[in-house]
Amino acid sequence: MGIDESKAFKPVNIALLTVSDSRTAADDRSGDILADRITTAGHKLVARDISRDDTDIITAHLHRWIDDETVDVVITTGGTGVTGRDVTPEVLERVGDKAIPGFGELFRYLSFATIGTSTIQSRACAVVARGTYIFALPGSTGAVKDGWDQILVHQLDNRHAPCNFVDLMPRLRER
Repeated sequence: MGIDESKAFKPVNIALLTVSDSRTAADDRSGDILADRITTAGHKLVARDISRDDTDIITAHLHRWIDDETVDVVITTGGTGVTGRDVTPEVLERVGDKAIPGFGELFRYLSFATIGTSTIQSRACAVVARGTYIFALPGSTGAVKDGWDQILVHQLDNRHAPCNFVDLMPRLRER
């Protein structure tokens, strides 16, 4: 496991959506952390926005980015808890073609080391929607760091062995 240095790095185009009823561009710390990590890793942040915790609004954002051929990956932060306003996983279920259950399972496993049993409240999840990956992370700064640093930075690097999400991108729309 690791990086195959004989391969050239391929940046992916990533859109970032913060889901929150209270955050603004001025205080979106989790979004800022992800944006910085995305670009530092060499990827392209092609879009960034904030959405209220509203099923229809989040769905519209995701459909717009799924249909945009310049977007390879969408990462959301927020709206993955268990309260009534937390609807991001339901939106991913609505727009997704295939669930990636291992993402949420691995996120909660890794998160356990940081926050213990509180990780059970996370509904982090991922799907493939019409050839676009969508990853939903919780909204805390610790959660986005864990999700990016321990999972996504590796799986969105085409040099990561033995396998990664990038190598599968050309085949995501196969039928």
